[in-house]
Amino acid sequence: MKQRTAAILCAAVMGASLLAGCGTGTGNSASESSSATQIQSQSGAEETAASSGVSAASSAAVSTSSSDAAGQSSETVSGSASASSTASAGAEVPADGTYTAEFTSDSPMFKVNEANDGKGTLTVKDGKMVIHVSLTSENIVNLFAGTKEDAQKDGAELLQPTVDTVTYSDGTTEDVYGFDIPVPALDKEFPVALIGKKGKWYDHMVTVTNPVPKA
Repeated sequence: MKQRTAAILCAAVMGASLLAGCGTGTGNSASESSSATQIQSQSGAEETAASSGVSAASSAAVSTSSSDAAGQSSETVSGSASASSTASAGAEVPADGTYTAEFTSDSPMFKVNEANDGKGTLTVKDGKMVIHVSLTSENIVNLFAGTKEDAQKDGAELLQPTVDTVTYSDGTTEDVYGFDIPVPALDKEFPVALIGKKGKWYDHMVTVTNPVPKA
């Protein structure tokens, strides 16, 4: 009887020990699981923060690059506009005096006589320029410093011809018409209308370039 009682007590003690061991194991597992979860959460937060930092840095870089590109584009446009304005103003007016200058037009029918090698005499006085050109014949009877539309308005001041004698390379001479044409700017096209013996007006664009002081 005493032996049976002792066996039952031993069995009870062993059971209690097993239960305590299982409880401790479960607690450790739960603790380990909780620690792992915290580590994962911390790691995720750090990754998120790092990703946000990279994204912010990238955005800042893109913004800086865009600003620089916009600034360069603005400078380019500003520079182009400045260059265009300078070109449209024409070359600087030379000092008062007499020059030989080249005269060209958009028509082979309206040009300087070949005896003068495409050049006329440019006179500058008080900053105003006038070029005298001898033409190829007496067929152009009047010029107008402007368009043909304005040339036909009441009060329009037509340019009257002079009679110029030109000498060709073979020594022969010929009388042709010449005109004094106001020049608003060098190196820039400006309109000149002409009328011939048939009484019809025509629009042309002419350019005066390369003034060289006359001896």
